[in-house]
Amino acid sequence: MKAAVIYHPGLPEALVLQERPIPVPTDGQVLIRVKAFGLNRSELMTRKGLSPNVQFPRILGIECVGEVASDPSGQYAKGQQVAALMGGMGRDFDGSYAEYTVLPKRLLHPFESTLPWETLGAVPEMFQTVYGSLYLALDSQPGETLLVRGGTSSVGMLAVQLASRAGLTVLATTRNARKEQVLRDNGAVHVLIDDGQVKEKVRAIFPQGIDKVLELVGANTLHDSLSCLRPGGTGCMSGMLSESWTIPDFAPMEFIPATVRLTIYDSGQIGSPTGAFQNFVRQVEAGQVKLAVSGVFNLDKIVEAHQFMERNEGAGKLVVLP
Repeated sequence: MKAAVIYHPGLPEALVLQERPIPVPTDGQVLIRVKAFGLNRSELMTRKGLSPNVQFPRILGIECVGEVASDPSGQYAKGQQVAALMGGMGRDFDGSYAEYTVLPKRLLHPFESTLPWETLGAVPEMFQTVYGSLYLALDSQPGETLLVRGGTSSVGMLAVQLASRAGLTVLATTRNARKEQVLRDNGAVHVLIDDGQVKEKVRAIFPQGIDKVLELVGANTLHDSLSCLRPGGTGCMSGMLSESWTIPDFAPMEFIPATVRLTIYDSGQIGSPTGAFQNFVRQVEAGQVKLAVSGVFNLDKIVEAHQFMERNEGAGKLVVLP
């Protein structure tokens, strides 16, 4: 099989396309023929050596969609459509940057769909992060105000759209003024140009503050985002687009405004149910949800795909087809 292997942290060119034996599943594992996978900033960080405890060489890739090629237990039929994500993929063990991957059965979400693979490849991690952030972490309700910090990321684009459809008033940020109309077309009522400080811009629209914040940029903007919230409001950090993991000299009493709540969503800890995934796929099939896909690459162009991701040129998900 073809696989993109990384032997040491580095630039996109550190990803090397090679021929590798097709792996063999053991008890509790399933061999998946990868049909598509989305690219994620966390993979970029792993490539750079910023993900703790990852050992090289490694095949990256924290998500995929594909078909069951072999299940020793017989639980899954050959050809069954499945999605998989997180749970150590591409970090603790080899992931989806390949034509085949062996995965623990616990990571699989069986589904049925007539959508093309390049569309399905955009769904797993993007949907799960948005669903988990908006509903499991933020408990979003119709009529609330929500700021999506990092609105033109793949997760941000879907969060803006789903929150708007659910009856929330959505504010979204972008660093690029040329992307303002994209966000408005996606459902954002207010678009803020992010220079690192948006508190005053938010308070100019909602003087008492807003109800919820979905922080996708990272630790370096989190304090400013929390300052946009009304007393009793909730902020959820679900992304690190800035590649910033930590807050130096964190002092909670100074960092978090009084009575404001801070939580996180991590799809590696709490996932969305398989039924929610299938229901979302049906919404996409029906045209009720539009997926923002910035580009589709073949596996032999994985270096170019990582370069594109690192330049932040798109407004949505990047998908790779093996």
